[in-house]
Amino acid sequence: MNQVDRLRLGLAVAVAKTVTAGVRLLNLGAASVLPGAIARRFHPKLLSLLCEQVKQGVILVVGTNGKTTTSLLLRTILEDQGSKVAHNDTGANLINGLVTALLGNTNLIGQLTADYAILEVDENILPLLLKECQPRLILGLNLFRDQLDRYGEVDTISQRWQTAIAPLASDTTIVLNADDPTLSYLGQQLSQKVRYFGLSETSLYLEEIPHAVDSIYCPRCGHPLDYQGVYLSHLGDFNCPSCGFTKSKTAFSSEAWPQILIGVYNKYNTLAAGLVAQELGIETSKIFNSIKDFRAAFGRAEELRIEGQHIRILLSKNPVGMNETIRAVNDLKVTGKASTTLMVLNDRIPDGTDVSWIWDVDTEKLVNLGGTLIVSGDRVYDMALRLKYSQETLPNSQNPLKLVVKEDLKEAIQTALTLTPSDETLHIIPTYSAMLEVRGILTGRQIL
Repeated sequence: MNQVDRLRLGLAVAVAKTVTAGVRLLNLGAASVLPGAIARRFHPKLLSLLCEQVKQGVILVVGTNGKTTTSLLLRTILEDQGSKVAHNDTGANLINGLVTALLGNTNLIGQLTADYAILEVDENILPLLLKECQPRLILGLNLFRDQLDRYGEVDTISQRWQTAIAPLASDTTIVLNADDPTLSYLGQQLSQKVRYFGLSETSLYLEEIPHAVDSIYCPRCGHPLDYQGVYLSHLGDFNCPSCGFTKSKTAFSSEAWPQILIGVYNKYNTLAAGLVAQELGIETSKIFNSIKDFRAAFGRAEELRIEGQHIRILLSKNPVGMNETIRAVNDLKVTGKASTTLMVLNDRIPDGTDVSWIWDVDTEKLVNLGGTLIVSGDRVYDMALRLKYSQETLPNSQNPLKLVVKEDLKEAIQTALTLTPSDETLHIIPTYSAMLEVRGILTGRQIL
């Protein structure tokens, strides 16, 4: 690095740290995006310079659902082994958020002090990121339809991933979800070292394939796949009767692995983090010991206690995510522990402006259990209409449902708290920007 680059790097770091301090001093949020955006104006190659300094390597966590929870699980495991980890733990997963997270682990002259960098990456920017960063390991969790106004179909994204990953060094490790046909096929096309995780518990099969499925056709020949069973959406045990394509072999059986958080999707997150940790040389017994007391990331099955009331926030930003959230809440409702649910639907840029995906959600399964459903958000009436249609399709339900519509989010939250019995948990199911608003109201802090 020449003298001019050093000066520009130092200036970029100084500006970023100043902006971070100012935002936090004024209690405007976590300063997870703005510092990186400003710093990159002073040094356009800042991201690559920072990635090169990570001592043990950069780990990219990419996929539609589960990035934040999986990343935090992996970070917990690594830190328990004494490693220092840089991580974009607020979930800011575009380029500016990644730069901000790395800058937070530098000294005043731009020297990075982290052993590992765990970077959650939006699935659509992975090809762009790989032009500036040579990772040690890439973890691919899943591919579902998400934000229909911004992203293409899953096969298009997978093809972009393959094109971007193919030139990487042969010693780069790729960890993929074997239960996702698109990712299983992707791994079979790569020359790098590829390892797979997945479920092996037939007791977790769904009774039927849900409406919100994206990839039930063979990625090799296009023939419909034969499923022995599905765990969620199109993730399951499959093979193609036409060309012989089948699920890749997993590194270990999932049956011995603990269920850390509620929901089948969190079992996947645990398996993914565990396999990556194994690939980094950590013993399974130490992995289990690290995650046994794991607490959820903000908004992802995060549990809060506000004014004596227990609250669980379950981020749901696409059909698959909301279906799995409803599945988890249903399991609790059956035991009488979740009679009140608040759903918040927004249509801002972080959420995706097209909310037609709610019609692919099996809301009937939530409505059928009755109780109280409160709806709010920018698109409160769209969500209320979806639930009303669900009621109409279940005219003989034995469990009466009380549907409450509140345009004002603060009023909706207060109503939900009031209607939730003191010995039960209020479940809040928000989209992304709605989740930030909910947390801002509940905790008094926003994310910037």
